[in-house]
Amino acid sequence: MQTIDRTRLAALFTAEVERYGHEHPTSRRLHDDANHLFGRVPMTWMSKWAGGFPLGFATARGATITDLDGHELVDFALGDTGAMAGHSPAPLVRAVNERLGVLGGATTMLPNEDAEWVATELHRRFGLDQWSFTLSATDANRWLLRLVRLVTKRPKILVFSYSYHGSVDESFVIVGADGRAQSRPGNVAPPVDPTVTTRVVEFNDLVSLERELAAGDVAAVLTEPAMTNIGIVLPEAGFHEGLRALCDQTGTLLIIDETHTFSAGPGGATRRFGLRPDALTIGKSLGGGVACGAYGLTQALADRVFDAVAQGDDLADIVDVGGVGGTLAGNPLSLAAMRAVLGEVLTDEAFETMEALATTFAQGVQSTIVAHDLPWSVSQLGARCEYRFASPAPVNGGASAASADPLLEDYLHLYGVNRGVLLTPFHNMALMCPATTADDVALHQRIFDEAVVALLG
Repeated sequence: MQTIDRTRLAALFTAEVERYGHEHPTSRRLHDDANHLFGRVPMTWMSKWAGGFPLGFATARGATITDLDGHELVDFALGDTGAMAGHSPAPLVRAVNERLGVLGGATTMLPNEDAEWVATELHRRFGLDQWSFTLSATDANRWLLRLVRLVTKRPKILVFSYSYHGSVDESFVIVGADGRAQSRPGNVAPPVDPTVTTRVVEFNDLVSLERELAAGDVAAVLTEPAMTNIGIVLPEAGFHEGLRALCDQTGTLLIIDETHTFSAGPGGATRRFGLRPDALTIGKSLGGGVACGAYGLTQALADRVFDAVAQGDDLADIVDVGGVGGTLAGNPLSLAAMRAVLGEVLTDEAFETMEALATTFAQGVQSTIVAHDLPWSVSQLGARCEYRFASPAPVNGGASAASADPLLEDYLHLYGVNRGVLLTPFHNMALMCPATTADDVALHQRIFDEAVVALLG
């Protein structure tokens, strides 16, 4: 297979950084003049940008972003899934304007009819009976972990190494080189060593999962149906069936986090793979960029929660000071946004077109990989694609992390930005939205081919 000339790669990357700086002076100035922003950005992860400063944007519509220097880019990042509905789709704009301008009330701490509509639609899509709303998937995961500990009286959770569950403290744990659990490198000052609260195994490893659940102290397994934030790692045949069986055998609850895997279809990977979780969390994409999230429970689990509260053994309070809920959760603005996105934008029909475009995207990347005999791979999950610098594709988080090549990743990202294509600056993820076109996918393919040819000389 082809090997990469690292000296050539470094020189090409330097050239792309210089071009980026030359062509984006307004973005550079925005960053340099941000003297009162912590890290010079609104949120510190925006600093993870290959060119030395993030791209500042002026407008975003559909699948197109216009930066501060007037360059148009096809946006495959889509807010790292948060804008999977596309930027400002018409139904969302109409719903938000109506709620704020006509009906009024961005937040009231009172219910309205949108809440039951959204809960009913989530039930239709994912199958779980009872739903509650949050402002993010992180909130959904945090609050749900309290509930599962309440009903099981067990202290620990289990996650898969390098999984993604937002900023939930318990999830920042990996399998170390010695096979033992350790805090994930870079974890910022955790309040408690996560190895105390969490058991961890590699994704697709049912043998290790059985061993860890046998201890009987795990309240729930919290997992993505397919790993996404370390590259797409797909479940192997029989993995989810084995996971469900082991949870049942050990009295462990199963939580599916669909925050990124909603790309798999209208009911996420839960519907696509026929999964049977006890609870489910989701966020980001539900509101088309308006802050929101949700968690769902089976009727059986909901009954267990209310039974535990009624017994009052530990004075659990889920309606006031118990650490479940927040003042803005389930607010009328976010519910209006979710109703518009689920009802009119990310429809069952829209997913068909999005997935077809993603298939074209993945097939094009794969054809380039094969044509140049590169040791890379591309994976697809519905409307979501990602390429990794490993072949065959990694089957767990540890292997996917080991395949990372930051310089190569940054080169490909900047090469695209400098020519009008935006991938996520955190990894080589591309997502299709209802506004993505075949021409958008073709543009990426042309630029990707050019980048590879330049790299190989």
